[in-house]
Amino acid sequence: MSDVFGRRLRAYRKLKHWTQTELADEIGVSVAIIGSLERGTRMPTPELIARLMRALNVREEELFGEETPRSTV
Repeated sequence: MSDVFGRRLRAYRKLKHWTQTELADEIGVSVAIIGSLERGTRMPTPELIARLMRALNVREEELFGEETPRSTV
């Protein structure tokens, strides 16, 4: 798995000023799962992605780094 997801997950979590524990509590998982996701050693399930998107108020493309730059024309 690409480490882009883990880096972005951590960045969005920090933008909320949340610890890994706070994010884990918010989405109903253990802190170990959040740590594994941020390190890139665990693949998120579709359900987990949906929970993260809701909690962090981001789109899937933002989490996975697949968003293309918008033109300013």
